[in-house]
Amino acid sequence: MLTTQQVDTCDIVVFGGTGDLAMRKLIPSLYQRDRDGQLTSDSRIIAVSRAGLDGPGYRDKVAAELPHFLPKDTYDSETVDAFLTRLHHVTLDVTSAEPWEELAALLTAVEDRVRVYYLASAPKLFGGICHRLQDNGLVSPQSRVVLEKPIGTDLASAQQINDEVGAVFSEEQIFRIDHYLGKETVQNLLVLRFANTLLEPMWRSAAIDHVQITVSETVGVGNRIGYYDGSGALRDMVQNHMLQLLCLVAMEPPNHYDRDSVRDEKLKVLQALKPLTGHNVHRNTVRGQYAPGSIDGQSVPGYSEELEGQASNTETYVALKAEVNSWRWAGVPFYLRTGKRLDRRASEIVVQFKSVPHSIFPAIDDEMIPPNRLVIRLQPDEAVRLHLVTKAPGPGGLRLREVPLNLSFAETFDERLPDAYERLLMDVVRGNPMLFMRRDEVEAAWEWAEPILTAWQESQHLPKRYASGSHGPAAATALIERDGRTWNDEE
Repeated sequence: MLTTQQVDTCDIVVFGGTGDLAMRKLIPSLYQRDRDGQLTSDSRIIAVSRAGLDGPGYRDKVAAELPHFLPKDTYDSETVDAFLTRLHHVTLDVTSAEPWEELAALLTAVEDRVRVYYLASAPKLFGGICHRLQDNGLVSPQSRVVLEKPIGTDLASAQQINDEVGAVFSEEQIFRIDHYLGKETVQNLLVLRFANTLLEPMWRSAAIDHVQITVSETVGVGNRIGYYDGSGALRDMVQNHMLQLLCLVAMEPPNHYDRDSVRDEKLKVLQALKPLTGHNVHRNTVRGQYAPGSIDGQSVPGYSEELEGQASNTETYVALKAEVNSWRWAGVPFYLRTGKRLDRRASEIVVQFKSVPHSIFPAIDDEMIPPNRLVIRLQPDEAVRLHLVTKAPGPGGLRLREVPLNLSFAETFDERLPDAYERLLMDVVRGNPMLFMRRDEVEAAWEWAEPILTAWQESQHLPKRYASGSHGPAAATALIERDGRTWNDEE
């Protein structure tokens, strides 16, 4: 059984407390932590928004929406009632010059506790909110601030945001969140690599042919279209989530499992990425945009139709080939792809090992022995599968078959797998930044991604159209197949 340890008494202040992220992820995650006894009885959750709600009105809103975002077996009316008593709401326009009297009075009514300021708001507001917190005397040595991605839209804006927030909070107080790093299977990647002698000796170019990282979604941009059209898939997914996954696959073993050793090694990977510039961008990247099609038998509109016919060059799909210039990974390509309105929902890492150098077994119908694969499924159906070749049972000759050794988290562990935000929120209260991005990581990622954006903007080529419900643009298939490889598309 999982055991939970209470965190210190805290006030968690959510700016944007009535928004989609807060209602869909943050509040349900805090409910789960309260349900498991991890919050002290006097800890509070304070939502800040322009919704014009009082405390009872906000509690009514949460009570109505919470059941939609919780597994049925974790919803308990008595626990919900107790959780609601923690909730407060402050109506506030963070762009106004008016004093934050109500928020200040609420926070300063109690002293000597951790204050977590979660900025679930537009990144352009991050610096202003932090300075207003300081002006109103609400920043203490026990304060922490959580920044949602994206941190800026390019390197210059990321540096500006980091400067503005860093003028108020020290780097140790700043938690740049990437919820992918809180997923159980992502954290388990480090355990697989560094707690098992089986894999680490083979985790290098001598044994690995290539690595694939896929994050595919069946949904479109939905009500995020206003944000998304100014962002696109590379800013929204590749620059943060996918590069972080690449770092965990490619990093060297840290000396210790602690807040800076792990992040130091991730930074080295980002700094070792081979730059993609000029002609290399057009050769090694593909950007696409979904067109009308069918998902699960239902017709869905294309991206331009969701923009009410407006023309847009925003990409909803990216595939690219990256390389890590290091001794361990020389000659091993990393293929990344992500997109919306695709044929399946899946987030996975595939480590493809090299084929056997010589087969002693007779080929049947000219079939080659398939190389071993390690498939780490992040969602859905979290699992780790090692595909090996074995003999198919039965008489009449030697027949080979590829079969997986399957570690299914749902079948192996009785415990509920916590949502990533549950772990990360508690790590903020504890003051443990290991699973969060450091400033130099964010800026190194932008330094690598920005030339790709620049080359796309300067190009006359439009994003490749692909039908909703398909695998994506044909050019993405060509990207990997010209190297004699194929995408892993197993269910």
